Amino acid sequence: MIEVRNLTKHYGDKKAVNDISFTVNDGEILGFLGPNGAGKSTTMNMLTGYISSTSGQALINGIDILEDPIKAKSYIGYLPEIPPLYLDMTVHAYLNFVFDLKKCRLPRRSHMKDVMTLCKIQDVENRLIKNLSKGYKQRVGLAQALINNPPVLILDEPTVGLDPKQIIEIRTLIKRLGKNHTVILSSHILSEIQAVCDRVIIINHGVIAADDTATNLSNQVTTDHRIMVRIDGEKPAVLQAIRSIEGIEYVRADMEREKGVWEYEIEAQPNQDIRYEINRIARENNWNILLLKTMEMTLEDIFLKITMGEQVQVKNNKGGNE
Repeated sequence: MIEVRNLTKHYGDKKAVNDISFTVNDGEILGFLGPNGAGKSTTMNMLTGYISSTSGQALINGIDILEDPIKAKSYIGYLPEIPPLYLDMTVHAYLNFVFDLKKCRLPRRSHMKDVMTLCKIQDVENRLIKNLSKGYKQRVGLAQALINNPPVLILDEPTVGLDPKQIIEIRTLIKRLGKNHTVILSSHILSEIQAVCDRVIIINHGVIAADDTATNLSNQVTTDHRIMVRIDGEKPAVLQAIRSIEGIEYVRADMEREKGVWEYEIEAQPNQDIRYEINRIARENNWNILLLKTMEMTLEDIFLKITMGEQVQVKNNKGGNE
């Protein structure tokens, strides 16, 4: 478990992180997001003990990272954005070095084999790291974080430099690791966060601006009710009928998906469900509805809405905020 209590960091007169609190529970994968200069990297560095806080606490499995850094760090597997690799070592020699550095007591041979298999680097274990592709170097960096099987994993941009197939493999691995580990995942690829994480924290201007699941944040951030529907009627008649529904703010015919079947984006007044009315007018006009779905906001939409000032603060107490 990771517990952050009133964590604050000053750089001179500037408050990089301002009195933030949250908890990440065992078996939870947390996506940690923030624009440049928001305090995200500073928070990650305080959690790993790389820098000290001005005030507040960061507890790793109940151990204060400042009061007992050696013990607290023994619980953490950390992959920084630039993996800490020794380029003139082979992959096997480097991971052996990390094994010794962490004073790992697990069976060396089987543990090393398991880690390399998990990260799919066993086929390059005897190659020099400097001769590996960027993707393989990233995998080696992830492997060193997994040495000693730490209960807490902090991963900063773990899929940078990977091809699409490798990204899917690492996402799958992170989800598997999340069943038995506490994971904080930072990434600029917001679709990746949405696909992998159980919960999302967005930090902005040094404070937590959002803390919830992506689905709940979508419901909280937007007050619009938007749907997308495909109808096989004549476009002018469909548009006129939809515009006649009470509460319609906006309707647009997007494109003809099939012959005679147009796709319509519809936005209604806040908290108004127009699906029943759409079905009613379709029945009355003998039109077939081939697709109807709500247009949920993506995590990218939510992120931009929050960090660009349209939504100052959206959070609940689920993650331990007060």
